[in-house]
Amino acid sequence: MHRPFAFVAGLVLTACSSIQYNLPPVASETDGERRAGKFIWHDLISDDPAGTETFYGTLFGWEFRSLELLGASYWVISIEGKPIGGMVDQSGLPAQRDISQWMSVLSVPDASEAVTIVREAGGQVLREPLSIGDRGTIAVFADAQGAHFATLTTVTGDPLDDEVLPPEGAFLWHELWTSDVPDAARFYAQLGDLDASAGDGEADAIDYRLLRSGDVTRGGIRSLPQSDMPSLWMPYLRVETLARLEALLAAVPTLGGEVLVSTVARPAGGHVAVIAGPSGAPIALQTWGDDQSLIEDI
Repeated sequence: MHRPFAFVAGLVLTACSSIQYNLPPVASETDGERRAGKFIWHDLISDDPAGTETFYGTLFGWEFRSLELLGASYWVISIEGKPIGGMVDQSGLPAQRDISQWMSVLSVPDASEAVTIVREAGGQVLREPLSIGDRGTIAVFADAQGAHFATLTTVTGDPLDDEVLPPEGAFLWHELWTSDVPDAARFYAQLGDLDASAGDGEADAIDYRLLRSGDVTRGGIRSLPQSDMPSLWMPYLRVETLARLEALLAAVPTLGGEVLVSTVARPAGGHVAVIAGPSGAPIALQTWGDDQSLIEDI
């Protein structure tokens, strides 16, 4: 890494509990079921919303739709007409310093139970469960190693599991980079009712675990790439080919972003790089071609 990622202990999409927000559901197509342990949403806290919109809009064709909210500026992010995440303007939050970052949101069936599990495991509750209208009940946490994440208990149900690969620029994978893989694996297995087992593709090189719900793989856990890094959840966007990845990396600096990690081959397949947009929030790009299956053992 060219520089460590800067994270702070306090952040929250819904910063002022006195304000009642009504955000739309995370999925328009749902069977009404909740899928515990599935990452169902992604929120970007940005100190440069305009630059961020141009950056991702140019790279991946993301569409940003502004919502009228009392006391906050929020955009729904879509790709090919399908919502995949949101962006909140950091200037509307009571932050004393830059807290720009991606927040991965995990489905849980019961927000209060999630609070109990986090506290008993030595984590922190950064935002107590709070209703955000049609979307559900959100809470924000730090696990025992300091990685931030949010949970959501949806009202209308979670997004369906994909049966085909997501389009380029959509979220493909979620990976926890942590200072304590065994402890983190036990924690997230309990929180999301998941099985945490050793991964086949990367296990020879690093301590790597897969989080599975039945035969569906929800994410991975690996040891920190650098010992001086903070623990964090890293979301991955899909890129179709290596040539396309290199073209995207060449465009990143011209759009106000930064290449944090240049292209690296992964033992389980494909290539990965890490970039940051104008706000400085890191995100990974992973090549995964149409001839490859849905990620199961990355």
